[in-house]
Amino acid sequence: MQTSSASPKYAPAIDEPQYRAPTEAPDTDSRQRWMAILARSDIDTLETAWKELERPPAYTWLRRPETGLVMLRARIGGSGAKFNLGEASVTRCTLRTASGFTGVSYLLGRSHRHAELAALFDALLQDKARCAERQHGLIARLAATQAGRRDEAGRKAAATKVDFYTIVRGENP
Repeated sequence: MQTSSASPKYAPAIDEPQYRAPTEAPDTDSRQRWMAILARSDIDTLETAWKELERPPAYTWLRRPETGLVMLRARIGGSGAKFNLGEASVTRCTLRTASGFTGVSYLLGRSHRHAELAALFDALLQDKARCAERQHGLIARLAATQAGRRDEAGRKAAATKVDFYTIVRGENP
């Protein structure tokens, strides 16, 4: 059992009086976007954001973080026959906050703490009262950082591009 100092000492059970079921489901596209950003984010940034919360929520585990393997499949040329490319480690977890929001995370790698934080922020972002504030704060900052990294990698790759020219000598029949 993995515990961390940031985990609450007491996580109320779901059947306790303060539990309330969420009244409205979040927009699917928005949730997919923020879950992808949280999964690709740097764990140190998530730790810092977690420590900056005024009152971190209490939560109960529905599925503690666990690591497994998934098979990566690909197609030759993008449209050919499928083949098994290899395996990748994936960590997943599910939790429910005391306010009734369920957080889920699936991410590449074996970091249990990263999966826990991603699931916690997923649950927090489902609260309509604070969602816009968190999306414009944390999620926007993480997305900008990830876009900057992608642009930098693209510039480095473009710098190595080689153009081959064919010079014709004489007459071609």
